Amino acid sequence: MKLTRSGSIAAIALVGAVALAGCATSGDSNAGSDSSKSAEATDYSKLAGTLTAGGSSAQANAQQAWTTAITAQAKGLTINYDKSQGSGGGVTNFTAGSYDFAGSDSPLKPEQTTAAEAVCGADGAVNLPIYLDGVAVIYNVEGASDLKLSGETIAKIFNLQITDWSDAAITKDNGGKALAAGPITTVARSDGSGTTQNFTNYLVGTQKANWPYEASNAWPVAGNVSKQQGGSGVVNTVKATAGAIGYADHSAIGDVKAAEIGVGSDFVKFSSEGAAKAFEVAAELKSNGVEGDLSQSIDYSKITTADAYPIPLLSYAITCKTFKDSKQADLVKGYLGFIASETGQKVAEKNAGSAALPASILTEINKTLSTIK
Repeated sequence: MKLTRSGSIAAIALVGAVALAGCATSGDSNAGSDSSKSAEATDYSKLAGTLTAGGSSAQANAQQAWTTAITAQAKGLTINYDKSQGSGGGVTNFTAGSYDFAGSDSPLKPEQTTAAEAVCGADGAVNLPIYLDGVAVIYNVEGASDLKLSGETIAKIFNLQITDWSDAAITKDNGGKALAAGPITTVARSDGSGTTQNFTNYLVGTQKANWPYEASNAWPVAGNVSKQQGGSGVVNTVKATAGAIGYADHSAIGDVKAAEIGVGSDFVKFSSEGAAKAFEVAAELKSNGVEGDLSQSIDYSKITTADAYPIPLLSYAITCKTFKDSKQADLVKGYLGFIASETGQKVAEKNAGSAALPASILTEINKTLSTIK
C-alpha cells in the first residue's frame, strides 16, 4: 500500500488530534522516554534538525507515515529514510557511521554488534522492534484466486522441487482442485534482505526436512530463480510474470494476490490481527548482550492456531546507546519515541496496514530510549 495523499492526511489528522489533547513534556531529551501510552503527553514541536536513516524496504510505508505525522508538529524536523538500501545496506551504512539509525527486518548479528562499537563506542547499539507485519507469499496464476499452500509445499516450490502448478501437492492443498499445468517461476530478493531473513527463518523453523539451508538475508537457492532488487522488484516481477511466485512484506504487495498459508489443517490469510497473535504467542527476547537491547526470536512451533498468521515479520530500528552529538541523540529519542507510542503504532496500522506492537513492548522500548545519551 502506498501512502497516498489521503493517507498522508490521515496520518496528520491522527497525530494532530492527539496533539490538541494537551502537551506535557518537551520535545528534546525526554521525548518518548517514559511512556508507551501514546503521543498525548509529548510536545514534538521543539524537535528540530535532520535525521538520516535507511534500510528496510518493509518499513518504507510506515516510515513515510511516521514522518508525515511527526513533522506536522515538528516543523523544523527533517527525516531522510532511504528504503532503497534494504536491511543489509541499512546495517552496513549504520556501522559505517552514515546513519543515525538503521531500519532492519532482523537484529544485528554478533559480528555486526561488535562492528557497531566503532561508531557507538563501548555502550554499543541496540535493536528496537518498531514494526510488525507479515511476509506474504505472492503469486500470479490464472484461475487461482484463493490459492492455499502448506509450509511443506512452499518449501518445495522455493527449493525448486515443485516446478509446475499442476503438481499433486498443490492440488492436495487446494482441496483436490487442480490448477492448469504451467511452469512455476520463483522470484527472490537479490539484495541483502530482512524479508528474506524472516522468510527463511520460517522455512528453517517449520520445514527442516524440505529446506536444507540456513536462515539468511541472502537467498540461498541457486538455479532457475529470478532475483530482484528490493521488495518492489519482487512484487513488480511477480505481477508481470505469468506463473510467478515470490515473497514480500504484506504492506507492499498492492493488488498482487497472496496465498493462504497452512497452519495445521487450516489455511490462514494475512491479517494484522493474525500477525499480532503470532508475535504474542511466539516471540521471545533474545538480547544481543547490550543493556536495553530488545532483539526477539520467533518460536514457530508455538504458532498452531488459525487466528495466527504463521510468517510474521518483525522489523527494528537499530541505534547507538551513546551519540557523539547530544542533539542527534535527542532527535533519535524523540522520533523513535513517537514511533513507540500508541499513536505512532496506530499511524502505521492505518497507513501501512501493519499490526500494532503490544503495549508491553512499547514500554520496554521507551525504557531503553530513556538511557540513550
